[in-house]
Amino acid sequence: MTETIKLRNITKTFGKTIANSNVSLDIRKGEILALLGENGSGKSTLMNILSGIYYPDSGSIFIDGVKKTFSSPKDALNEGIGMIHQHFKLIDVFTASENIILGLKGKFFINKKQVENKVEEIASRYSFNIDPKKKIYEMSVSEKQTVEIMKVLYRGVDTMILDEPTAVLTPQETERLFTVLRKMRADGKAIIIITHKLNEVLAISDRVGILRKGELVEVLNTKDADSEKLTDLMVGEHVELKIDRSEPSYKDRVLEIRHLNVYGDDGNKALDNISFECYGGEILGIAGVSGSGQKPLLEAIAGLQKAALHSHINYFDSEQKKVHLVGKNPKAIRKLGVGLAFVPEDRLGMGLVGDMGMTENMMLRSYENGFSPFVEEKEPSRLAKNVMKDLNVVAPDTKTPVRKLSGGNVQKVLVGREIAMSPRLLLTAYAVRGLDINTSYAIYNILDQQKKKGTAVIYVGEDLDVLLALTDRILVLCDGKMSGIVDSRKTTKIEVGRMMAGERKVQA
Repeated sequence: MTETIKLRNITKTFGKTIANSNVSLDIRKGEILALLGENGSGKSTLMNILSGIYYPDSGSIFIDGVKKTFSSPKDALNEGIGMIHQHFKLIDVFTASENIILGLKGKFFINKKQVENKVEEIASRYSFNIDPKKKIYEMSVSEKQTVEIMKVLYRGVDTMILDEPTAVLTPQETERLFTVLRKMRADGKAIIIITHKLNEVLAISDRVGILRKGELVEVLNTKDADSEKLTDLMVGEHVELKIDRSEPSYKDRVLEIRHLNVYGDDGNKALDNISFECYGGEILGIAGVSGSGQKPLLEAIAGLQKAALHSHINYFDSEQKKVHLVGKNPKAIRKLGVGLAFVPEDRLGMGLVGDMGMTENMMLRSYENGFSPFVEEKEPSRLAKNVMKDLNVVAPDTKTPVRKLSGGNVQKVLVGREIAMSPRLLLTAYAVRGLDINTSYAIYNILDQQKKKGTAVIYVGEDLDVLLALTDRILVLCDGKMSGIVDSRKTTKIEVGRMMAGERKVQA
């Protein structure tokens, strides 16, 4: 394999934050290179520089020995480098073919038949299953990603960068994507995958580059790596990757959902006839590709989204007294004595107040009648210090505004506060997003401890491997509908993936 691209001493800063520090990396034709690292390690920034989105503060890019300067993505495309981002850049009302040729120079009148023929030729070469005449709004997430890949192939790229390409795919769609990438590798193309999923790195790549805090700490052949070695390199120390899942006790019923319907701002159903129960002493996982209804489900339970008429959300206290939650806001739910804690997806928008310190954010839980100078700070201060210590929150002190903390540390504060409330029902939406592996596993085991105490835990996650290892049952959503509930110990990743794609199953 020959080196086609050399990055030399790339440095990029944003204010005082060093995103990349003196990074040198070789990219070769006919290989798949994985870039691995925690959130904020500099993976995406480095590839945004290579694809012309960012300009480096210092350092150089060489292609086949010639120094190149990119001032825009167009410059990178002209040199055969294309990037597929996590968030697709497609026009919904256009067809696949129209999106693929959008922005290309050419004649005023385009021969649609000619374009469709070329699209079909690319599809046939790499085994893409795509209809050139199909509108984007009619497509699945996987089909949209295929269009994005074909856009750069149509432009003749030799080097393709994919940023977290499997984040919104089912396991089956992921394997189909990997099959395509292997064919592209065999065709002599250079493929770079930005990811944080160890199992995917080991399954698809030839080499892996590990970034930590903006620095490239090592590049090694994938055949010489394993999960433990990669994790230690990512974190900088040995990490025990073990989730201590206890047996569920399935104590008293805590939550009952019956015929729950929620409508989005566009008037369409975000949730369609959802029914299930959750018990104390269990962790119920929620699985589904992004946007399948996870967010409105938790927000409807917490009183943040309005449930439709004839929907039922019932909470049961320790004496099994039923409390109807539909139509009640979070404050009203608290006044009813409902022991509910919620770790939302939006940390600063919904979970915490950015201009407040940790202590004040702990006090938010006890604010009922607005701020008072006589509010007792002793207990919230103790709680803030405990969270800071137990979850290793990096902050100057508990008074520092949380908006000044990194995303991972903000998440630690939020998770720590909600768990410290010792709730009877704990709702968590992507509780470990943005956290390092060490802290993520600490959170998993804290959730298991909550289960042992008899708490009913609902865990929304995006990593199927974690869902299978942490939870007791998994409720699977697809396009706002329930595909069923399965026993986490008895199901497989493939079965859950099929349900995420819409295959129905009888509930466990």
